[in-house]
Amino acid sequence: MEEGAEKAEIYELQLNGATEIMEMLLIDVESDTSVRPGREDAYCSRNVLRKQRHWERQLAAKKSKRQEKKQRRKIHRQQGSGVSRDQPQFTKRVIKAITKERLAEAQSTGLKLCIDLSMTDNMSDKEISRLAGQLRRVYGSNRKACRPFHLFLTDLREDSRLFRECIRMNEGFLNYALNICEDSCLDLFPSEAVVYLSPDAEHALEIIDADKVYVLGGLVDESIQKKLSFSRARELNVCTARLPIDEYMDKKENIKNFYCKILSVNQVVDILLAFCDTGSWAEALQAWFPLGKGYVVAPRDSPSCSAVQTQANSTFLTHV
Repeated sequence: MEEGAEKAEIYELQLNGATEIMEMLLIDVESDTSVRPGREDAYCSRNVLRKQRHWERQLAAKKSKRQEKKQRRKIHRQQGSGVSRDQPQFTKRVIKAITKERLAEAQSTGLKLCIDLSMTDNMSDKEISRLAGQLRRVYGSNRKACRPFHLFLTDLREDSRLFRECIRMNEGFLNYALNICEDSCLDLFPSEAVVYLSPDAEHALEIIDADKVYVLGGLVDESIQKKLSFSRARELNVCTARLPIDEYMDKKENIKNFYCKILSVNQVVDILLAFCDTGSWAEALQAWFPLGKGYVVAPRDSPSCSAVQTQANSTFLTHV
């Protein structure tokens, strides 16, 4: 019994000693933090803090992007049907009839727009599928437009991968209200009337002339080979032009520090359709230039933007 009591007393002394040591350590930590204020972050992981700051920046960027998208959707809704809110709403049958009439008129008197599909041989199957999807969106935008283009798909052979992919992906492709041609644009139109649109062209497109035929390079290039469409235009020996991005847009600071002027085929067509409808490059680029490219439309009161817009508006009314 005495031996058990002795062991219990020793255990209690050890426990009390451990408790005193813990209390002393706690006092040391508290006194240390009170002596050196502002050093609390030193006890946090630097990686945790860095990730938290990165997350906060991403959250702010996403919030800003959502607001910009909301504003853009509002603009698209106002322009989408081409019908004012004050005008009566049409039934689906009437809208379908109006669309059919507009497309028929465009194929007889509309502005001519060709998509040159001669550069698809070196494209991967994935790129071919993406291009087929872009052509579907081009046709969808053209159908909804108040002033649709007379569309031509040139250099599109029936035995090509792209043709088969368009049939597979795009329901009713053969019934699209456009011209599908195996010939090139120069087999259909005189070279002096052709204007090939390329981001590498020197001169900006100021007007859309009803006497011209505008050509886009039907190309999806994930390897980013430079000046392919421009080289094709040189091969055809025709005039070139680019969208007036430099004249109407400024770089916007972004987290990734990413800036790009290369657009997909359907994005270019959307911008051209909007310009034909409004006569304003600023409005067209504001509505349809992708937010993720790192550019925003310059303020309208900037001298260069105002001068170019005035010239474009006056000439636009003369030619279209």
